Amino acid sequence: MSSKKPPAVLDRRTILRGGAAALAAAPLGVIGAKAFPGRVGPAIDFSDFPICKTASEAGPALSGPPRKLRISWNANAVCSVQLPVGIDHGFFKKQNLDVELINFSGSTDQLLEAIATGKSDAGFGMALRWLKPLEQGFDVKITAGAHGGCLRAIVPVGSSIKTVNDLKGKVVAVGDMAGPDKNFFSIQLAKAGIDPNTDVDWRPYPGNLLRLAAEKGEVRALLASDPIAYLWLKDGQFREVGSNLDGPYKDVSCCIVGLRGSLIREEPLVARAVTQALLDAAMFTAQNPDVAAKSFLPYAPKAATEEDILALIRYHTHHHHPTGASLKRELKAYADDLKLVSVFKPSTDTTKFAERIYADVFSA
Repeated sequence: MSSKKPPAVLDRRTILRGGAAALAAAPLGVIGAKAFPGRVGPAIDFSDFPICKTASEAGPALSGPPRKLRISWNANAVCSVQLPVGIDHGFFKKQNLDVELINFSGSTDQLLEAIATGKSDAGFGMALRWLKPLEQGFDVKITAGAHGGCLRAIVPVGSSIKTVNDLKGKVVAVGDMAGPDKNFFSIQLAKAGIDPNTDVDWRPYPGNLLRLAAEKGEVRALLASDPIAYLWLKDGQFREVGSNLDGPYKDVSCCIVGLRGSLIREEPLVARAVTQALLDAAMFTAQNPDVAAKSFLPYAPKAATEEDILALIRYHTHHHHPTGASLKRELKAYADDLKLVSVFKPSTDTTKFAERIYADVFSA
């Protein structure tokens, strides 16, 4: 646990007053920062915050000695910046939680099994990678969205490919044939009337060989997630042709928070506390990206600078972290999308599915 002094409580009046002052005083680049040349990150809309629970609404912190919790994450994934922020800036401590971060590099099925069986209490992951395993019945419940962004389709700068639809008939490199990036861009192709299963030649490569495959001409495009996708774009050899901040997805969570079902059933106040701490850390991250970048920097890939991490935090939509009905709508929409590409069966009742995998920890 960090010894840094935690910040003052973020009540709604402080958030709105501080947000208005920041919007009035900050130069344009501070609110809508570029995550790479040519793209501007979404501005923080403080009116979004009422869909989230604030610290003052969540109830008092847990009583007694600090409750120890283990949270699994991919320590290289800037998507999970709320976790080191939550530790460094006292949001877990404020909820009387003593959190241990577990760097997990196994498969998603292994991660969900670890959470379900109590080896870990919670985890961070991508919705389009978690939903299919959750359909199989892992005892893990989603309690909050984390943010949007992360996934990109990129091509060499001299490529004739201009849009995701131009991937039709092309060879495309992916790191995982069941990965969230392949699922996401397959959905976009399907919505455009292109069959992603027959009209694109997907080729799996280990993550460190994705770029090399494109440079050698073995593939025409590649799919990757941040921060590696951002770093490849940064050096000017590649350009983006699509991301999961395009179109309506700019207002949808890509990353989610999952808790073990037994924790929610047996210790609902603990489940509420850890979810609340992460929501508070997400709001803090959205309003203080420079501070959040410093918290994540020790975990970042060696090639990433503090400026890179700051750009990505501003680019990802940390102001968007829904719970309740808003999150259930997003989960249902993702499940509907996955039916389009035959990841889910056509007979799946996506409304019931979203209800089953979501838990409202704030209703207790």
